[in-house]
Amino acid sequence: MTSATLEVWRAQVHATLKSHIDALPAGRLRDAMRYAVLDGGKRLRPLLCLAACVDAGDEHEKALTPACAVELIHCYSLAHDDLPCMDDDDERRGRPSLHQAFDEATALLTGDALQSLAFQLLAEGSGIGTRARARMLSELSRASGAAGMAGGQMLDLESHVSANRSLDYLRRTQRMKTGALFRAALRLGLLSAERAIGVLDNFCEFFALAFQAADDLRDCLGSRARLGKQPGSDARGDTLTWPSLLGIDAARAAYGQYRETCLDELHQVEFEAKHLTELTRLTLDIEDLR
Repeated sequence: MTSATLEVWRAQVHATLKSHIDALPAGRLRDAMRYAVLDGGKRLRPLLCLAACVDAGDEHEKALTPACAVELIHCYSLAHDDLPCMDDDDERRGRPSLHQAFDEATALLTGDALQSLAFQLLAEGSGIGTRARARMLSELSRASGAAGMAGGQMLDLESHVSANRSLDYLRRTQRMKTGALFRAALRLGLLSAERAIGVLDNFCEFFALAFQAADDLRDCLGSRARLGKQPGSDARGDTLTWPSLLGIDAARAAYGQYRETCLDELHQVEFEAKHLTELTRLTLDIEDLR
């Protein structure tokens, strides 16, 4: 996978998301949805979905609708996570977070609308077989709900209780809050290619842990220009993270270990995962964290 390929895929995801949002009734809610989604994010989750589909032997276009559905869930989660009752972040990607640019009620409704639109895309999208559609809806709903992302966010909020501040609790939180949606993205890509959905689960387990460890370290070590928001938000919120639990050096070592393990796991799958391998390297090859 080349950088040019990634940019083509990102552009296609962006254009597809834009077309679906622009088709909605005009008004403040649609404006807020555009603000939340069309802001130039990395689009990592849809890229994982597309790469899984291609590596499993099909064309990436077959996974474009599922990839966009996953991204809408991710964008909804960011709109809600930034709210004062959650992570209380005033910035996102170098500009005011959604509730600052609009208001808290609009941010809440925008998240709700983005979640609904994600499932509408899967339910109505062309090119998805009936059986695959049902599996995709099941996978994405599970990943988004109490057993996945929402449950992980609840664990994150409860991590302030001293009894919960353990390595096992941190891993469980991050597997659910971050890993569940990564896993759904990969599984939807495999379903698009009509392959068994579990073959990338081991890879995803360690990819999610490496990704979150890197994210935690950036919040400690990064600059505002690089992060797109003020660093140190985890420390200010007393959030349970790899550095807060283990310290910087041990967190960096954990990141490196998980990074290497997830790359090793890609060598064990039944097909040549060259696009996923390159995407993993581009995502996790962060020299200042190693």
